[in-house]
Order: sequence, then C-alpha cells, then structure tokens
Amino acid sequence: MSEEGRHAEGGVKYEEKEEEEEEVDNTTPGGSTAGEPPEDDREPGSDGQEVGSGGRSASDRESESEASDAEQLQEAQEAEHAEDVQVTEAGADTDLPNDNAKTHKELQETENAGSSTATVKVALVPEGHVMTVAFPIGLSIQELKRHLASELRVPAEVLQLSLDGRVVEEQQSLMELGVRPHSSTRMEMNSTDPSFHPLRPLRLLEQDSMPDVITVQVQTGEGLLKQVVVEMERPRQQKAFLGGYRHRLTGVEYHHAPTQTPAKKRPDRGVEVFSRSTQLAKTQAQQCPVDASTQMTGIGCYVSCMNDKLVTPGKYVTADEYQESRLRAVMCLQSHVRRWLATQRVDQLRRERARRLVWLEMNERRRIEEKEEQLRDRRRRWRNPQTREDFNLMYQALEKWRREEEQQINASLTGTERRAALCSLLDQETKLIAAIGRYRIAFQSNNYDKMIKSFLDKTAAPYQWRAADGRLIQMETPQTIRAKQLRDLYDDISRLTVSQEQRLRALMAVKDTVKEHECQLTQDIIDLIDREVDLMARRFKAENLEGLRRRICTLFLQFIKLPEFNPEVAKVLKVPQSPSQLKNNLLLCHSCHRYLRSTDFDVSATGQKSSRCRHCAQLDNIGRTRDDFSCYKNILRRLRAEELQLNKEAKIPFILQVEDMKYLVDTIWASRSALNKDSDLDNLVFLRWDRLRDWSPWNCILLSKQETSAHLKVEDIHKTYGTPFICQVEYKHSRGRQHFSQIPVIAELLNS
Repeated sequence: MSEEGRHAEGGVKYEEKEEEEEEVDNTTPGGSTAGEPPEDDREPGSDGQEVGSGGRSASDRESESEASDAEQLQEAQEAEHAEDVQVTEAGADTDLPNDNAKTHKELQETENAGSSTATVKVALVPEGHVMTVAFPIGLSIQELKRHLASELRVPAEVLQLSLDGRVVEEQQSLMELGVRPHSSTRMEMNSTDPSFHPLRPLRLLEQDSMPDVITVQVQTGEGLLKQVVVEMERPRQQKAFLGGYRHRLTGVEYHHAPTQTPAKKRPDRGVEVFSRSTQLAKTQAQQCPVDASTQMTGIGCYVSCMNDKLVTPGKYVTADEYQESRLRAVMCLQSHVRRWLATQRVDQLRRERARRLVWLEMNERRRIEEKEEQLRDRRRRWRNPQTREDFNLMYQALEKWRREEEQQINASLTGTERRAALCSLLDQETKLIAAIGRYRIAFQSNNYDKMIKSFLDKTAAPYQWRAADGRLIQMETPQTIRAKQLRDLYDDISRLTVSQEQRLRALMAVKDTVKEHECQLTQDIIDLIDREVDLMARRFKAENLEGLRRRICTLFLQFIKLPEFNPEVAKVLKVPQSPSQLKNNLLLCHSCHRYLRSTDFDVSATGQKSSRCRHCAQLDNIGRTRDDFSCYKNILRRLRAEELQLNKEAKIPFILQVEDMKYLVDTIWASRSALNKDSDLDNLVFLRWDRLRDWSPWNCILLSKQETSAHLKVEDIHKTYGTPFICQVEYKHSRGRQHFSQIPVIAELLNS
C-alpha cells in the first residue's frame, strides 16, 4: 500500500521523534482520498481499473464523488457565512463611539481567541514519546489533563505538566501561558506514581506513521483561504478492506475507506427485532446433499452390471387400504395411551387411599391418646383434688358407683338379703363421703397460707390502667404503700425457720407499727410480743413457742383487715363498711336463712338470682344430684373462644351460663352427637349449623370432635344432609328458641 493510502486510513497519535506540523493543501472540494492523481494522467471512461472483489461501476463512483464534493462545498459555505456574520458584526460596531467600539472589539477578539485552537505537543517523560493534540487555548490545564488521561488510560490526578522546566498549575489556561491561536507549544508530562501508573503509549511509531494534527487550507469565499487545524482520530479497530482502484500508469492503489465517524448504535430493547422466523414458518433445504449420476450401456460405452440389483414391484395399496391401516395404527396407539392413563389413575387412587388410611389411623391414634390423657387427668384429680370441680368429680364418681351397685343388688337379691345389701352399701357410701370430707379439710388447711398471701397481695397492688398508646401505667398511693409495709411485716413474722436475731427484729417492727394505734387489739398484740421476747430470753425451744407465734400472726392479720389501720383493705373485704351499701346489697338465702352479699348467689341467663347461696347449692349437689359441671364449662369455654375468632362482636355465647349450657346439652340435644350419637361429654362440641350466621341456640349443632372438620367444609346444608336429619335439627332449634326467648337480652337479639 502506498504512503497516500496509509495517510487516508489514519494512525496513532504518537511520534518517536518530534516532527514539524504537516500542511496539506486541499483547494479543490471533495478530495476525500489520501492522494489524487493529476487530471492528465487519468483516462476517460475505463481508465480507472477496479481492484478487489467488491468493486463498483464508474457511474457509481462519479455519483459518490459528486455527493462528497457537495458536502464539503456546503461546509465551506457555512464557514464563509460565519465569517460574513462576524464581519457584519464588526461593521456594526464601527457605528458606536470610538472608545466603546474599541472595547467591544477587544472583547470580541478575546472571545474568538479563547475559542481558537493550538497545537500542543506533549513529551512523555521518561519514555520520550510525543503526543500531538489540537486543544482550545481558552480551556484550563485541568481539562487538558483529563483529555490526555482518557487517551493514556490513567487517572488524571497522577499527571503533572511542566512548561520550560516549571510545573503548570491546573487553573491556568494555554492563553495565560502565552500560547497564541493557531500556534504550537511543547510541554513535558510525567506521572507522580510511575510504579502503579506509568505513562506508556497505546500504539508505537512503527505501527502507524500518520501525524496527529494536520492543517488544511479551505476555500471559504471569493479567493479567500482559511487554515483549519484537523486532529486525526485513531481507529479503535482494524478497518475492513472495501476494494479500490489501481492507476494504470503509476501503479498507485487507492482504497475505499469508510468514514471515521462511528455509526450510532441502536439501543437494545431486550427482544429480537430482525429474525428469520418472522418471515419463514419452515426452513427446508432443496439441494441434494450428494451429487449423483447414472450411466447406461450404449454405443461405444460399456457399463458393468455386476453390482446391479433386481427390484420387483410390491403389492399395490389403494387409498382405502392405506386409510384402514392408519386407522388400525391409531386405534393401537389409543389403546396403549388409554392403558397408560388408566394405570396412572389407579396409582393415584391407590396413593390417595393409602394417605386416607394413614390419616384415619393418625386421627384414631390421636383420639385414643386424648382419651387416655383425659382418664389420666381424671385419676390425678381423684387422687389429689385441688379445686371445687375436683371434689364435684369425686362426688359424681361416687354417685355413679352407688347407682351401679344399687341396680345390681335390685336385680340379683330380694327380701331380707336385698335390705342387708342396701344397708352395707349405705355404710360404704358413708365412709367414702367421710374420706372425701377429710380430703376437703386437708385441702382447705393447705391452701390457707395461699389464700392469705393472695389477700395481702390484692390489698398492696398499685392502681393500674392502660394509656392511649397501650402502655400500662401504675400508680402508688400512700394507702397502697401502707398496705405493702403491713404485708411485708406479716411475711416476716409468719416465717418459722429464722434465727433468733431476725425474729426479734421482726417482732420489734410489728410492735412499733401497732403502737401507733391504741385499742384492745393492739394491746393484745403488744402483750403477746412481750411474752414471746421474754420466753426467747429464757431460751425456750421453738417447738414450745409455735402456738404463741400462731396467735400473734392471727391477731396481726385481724389488725391488717381493719380499714381503720389499713384503708386499702376496704376494696377487698366481702362485707362493705358503709351501711347504705350493706342494706342495698344483701339478699336472704332460703336454705341457711342468712343475709349474704349478692355476689354469693349465682345469676342465671334470665337475670334472676337464685334463692340459695353458692354454699347451700354446693351442699345440695353433694347430698342429692352430685353433678359435675366441668364438662359443660369446657364446652362453653371452647364455644366462646371459637366465636370470638369468627366474630369479635358475638354476644349470645357470653350471655349464657353453665346451667344454660347444661340445659341445652342434656335436655335439647340429649347429651349425644347429632350424627354418630356419641355420648362422651368430653368429646362433644357446639358448632354453627349455618356457618354464615352467628352462633345461637337456634343455629347450632352438637357434634363430636372428629366430625367438626367435615361439617365446617359444608357449603350448602340442604345439598349435603338429608331431609329427615334437617327436620330433626330444625325441631331442636325451635325448642331452643322457645326456651331462651324468655331471656330479655336474647329476645331482643332474636327480634332483631
């Protein structure tokens, strides 16, 4: 390739030695090639011989040359127009006064000079390579550093420029350093961190000898020439060979070169826009993969028939036969597919059956475990009763045993033997009742200390309430502080295993506290304390002082329970201290004929209080019916919890009491499940009959725990259950509505 062709392609911006600025005169617009032959050397018509496989015709080349000439002519006209505008502005400035015109002209010249460019040759130290760049003299050295850093691919902070041996500041411009427009200057550049960021050229001189900057003379008007500094841009990749021409006389090759401006890259939209599949639904090659030929024996040509094969025609298949064979093949395929589908379905049913059997076994195991846990809990309550319900359970078991024995005696014995057996049964029942009574007395004595501690904690508890933000606020008053001090004193004197010094200290504290109030009770407490102190001084044993210490604790507890000495105890005492409250809040018990507070009587759902107090009702239950209400309490508690989750505004489950639930279970639903007739009360629960409405005695059903999950999945009751069963449930609903409509609150809900 000739020197002119290399110049057209461009090269790297580095020179091994400093070269003078190269000037290329291009007075004729449209000279886009690296070198043009003289017009005399060209032959008309076909003088230009095209080289390369991609050559074009002469008419195409002429049209491209004309287009290129038109573009350059348009650029020259725009430059000329810009100069005319500047000249017009300069002429308009002459109309101003002399000083103003002069000042305006100087400012305009300064601005034009700042936008002019100069050739800057930068020598890389210590490599010695020279970079040439056309740079506006009005910009700062910092901008020049950034430009050079992008070319060398190093940070701009490590670059240091110097002019005539002194470092140049970044804020200064080339104009301030004395560089004139369209002139050249030489500067040196080194790296402040040569170990990590050395200055190396990207392309060496031997790779490309194209200069970095050229000066081109452009014809702008009528005989006017303008020098334009052009900076050569280096290609980022090897340019493709596009063909060209070779001069017939000189032998110089001229290559087609693309423009140096890179094409605008289209943004990637994430989808394939140009695809062959959008135009071709099916691609199939039509050319045979192997070329073949045939030859037959003829005149002057012999072809051997040693490898020939005899081909006989087969049976002709009609269209109906072909369709029948296809039908048989389709039927065979369908039979195998249907067999496979049937096998898959059978396997699925088998797996579902196995899962259901496992589920049923697990539920049965859980039901047995729950039943065993209930029996263990019941036996534990029989052996060690702790609550009133535990004793009721013992009496219920006693009554059940008595009835079974009585039925057996009546069925097997008669006459004198029957009466003797009944008397023996009565004696056994009496002994069992006495044993249960002893358990009850022992339980009350064991819980006496717990009751006293709970009573004192209630009197010393601070006032509490919830703030608007949900925080719990506690407030201590002088009365609560007094109650807390008395509680601590009672705890100190009620301890048995303490040393003699601690006991004396506690007694002195109690004596100082009661000494503040003069009455017979405080005098008795002081006398007993002095007696114990005297006996302790005589070294009496602690076992001999146990009765005296119990008397001191009892009297001091009486002192604490008096509102005169402990005001906070008034809110805990059962008997109010105000006579007006005592008169309005007392009721007569018709069994024991005592006047008691209203809180000692049970309240039914109808709002009427019972004529017997709780103590008499409990004694009557122990002596007569011996019922256990714990099962009904559990049913009511579970019903309230479930309804509270479904509807927080539910009212009826919280209005009904344990006695009402007992009537609903025993009388209306006969103490058994509506479906499987299970009579175990511990396994029965109440659910909604129609799950879209709130629970009520006329919208409920009694089922076992195993049936609840199936009933909750019912969407339409009339499609799931039979008509006879629905009629039975609705009859029980009508009985519940008739009974509980007597309660005023429930009647209002029923009418609404």
